[in-house]
Amino acid sequence: MASAATAPPPQGNNLKRIVAASLIGTTIEWYDFFLYGSAAALVFNKLFFPGSDPLVGTLLSFLTYAVGFAARPLGALVFGHYGDRLGRKKLLVLSLLLMGGATFAIGLLPTHASIGTAAPVLLTVLRLVQGFALGGEWGGAVLLVSEHGDARRRGFWASWPQTGAPAGQLLATGVLSLLTALLSDAAFGSWGWRIPFLLSGVLVIVGLWIRLSVDESPVFKQALAQAEARKTDAAAEAEKLPLVSVLRHHWRDVLVAMGARMAENISYYVITAFILVYATTSAGVSKQTALNSVLIASAVHFAVIPAWGALSDRIGRRPVYLVGAVGVGLWMFPFFSLIDTGGFGNLILAVTVGLVLHGAMYAPQAAFFSEMFATRMRYSGASIGAQFASVAAGAPAPLIATALLSDYGSSTPIALYVIASVVLTVVAVAAAKETRNRDLADVAFPTDQVTDRKAAAPEDARTL
Repeated sequence: MASAATAPPPQGNNLKRIVAASLIGTTIEWYDFFLYGSAAALVFNKLFFPGSDPLVGTLLSFLTYAVGFAARPLGALVFGHYGDRLGRKKLLVLSLLLMGGATFAIGLLPTHASIGTAAPVLLTVLRLVQGFALGGEWGGAVLLVSEHGDARRRGFWASWPQTGAPAGQLLATGVLSLLTALLSDAAFGSWGWRIPFLLSGVLVIVGLWIRLSVDESPVFKQALAQAEARKTDAAAEAEKLPLVSVLRHHWRDVLVAMGARMAENISYYVITAFILVYATTSAGVSKQTALNSVLIASAVHFAVIPAWGALSDRIGRRPVYLVGAVGVGLWMFPFFSLIDTGGFGNLILAVTVGLVLHGAMYAPQAAFFSEMFATRMRYSGASIGAQFASVAAGAPAPLIATALLSDYGSSTPIALYVIASVVLTVVAVAAAKETRNRDLADVAFPTDQVTDRKAAAPEDARTL
């Protein structure tokens, strides 16, 4: 049987279809997830948490937003476990169904005025389902492309599922922006906010049609066949517990991935979600203007991610990642200063530069994390590293930023908060080893142990 490492990569339309399936799926997942974040900043504080001070209502609204992040590690564990046993494709279909169903249900949810405290409770439950689904989506989507694609351009191809985040943000913000422009505040608050959530049902049908048309990862199929051929009691136990294998062989890589995510995750939610609060409450910018600035910047973000991914194929994952992290840290004070002017052009500049620098971290992340882990524990390893970090990073970011604004009435503590996360990320990425030339079918142990163990391990053990 030909090795997955030596088998020719899919070419032409086949590879494009795989990339399209991952991209459309992640776009829909992120559309659903970001739609909630935007609605939390704009209307949920009034619809589900009435009777509070406006800023307190926003805090409560963002708290339910953070709950979705709390469920992401559980999704990473469950989807990673079964994705490493059953394959990437099946779990990606399930994640799309869960996310789309929860989002559609939010669009039908009665508000506090109709059913009282049951409304925010149901909203929180559906947010938990969203987080659980997204926790499993990211790892499977990027692995499906990474394990199919040309190794020489893995950073470029694997960055395309990453563009699902700005594409989803673009779609969610665009729909909300259009509705707020066409509808009065009363109409939008009464029923217009439901339209983007109900639209998710249509998007899921399209996403499933495309996602069901692609093949399972050849690297995974090869690894599964080899595992079946060499099964022993010990191997069977390892098959049942990929999490144990990850923590045993790749714990350093998990820590690196978590550290690398800190600045990327925190900065993104400050730039795209918290800005809707800061710009409208502190800078006196209208809701429509704030949404439009995020809309324009997200389009630029979408365009630059593949370029950063391609650059990581040329100079390495770590240099590109570090450029993004340091750049975001340096940009935080100018970012808030530009917003404080209240000018639309300055607002666009602030958000766009921030997202371009964020893209330098986000683009190589898919290939970088995929290249750290062995095939039969890659879904678990990449998902755990990415999603466990989100609990400490993206989950509380808008909440912390809003609380700091409430307590200090200044953007300075918020900028320092982001800069502190940048320090953590720089340390983590600087401690990592470059993975650009890694063969995905030949990674079994942490990077500093591969050479020593290759001589002692059988070939099939190394490739699994």
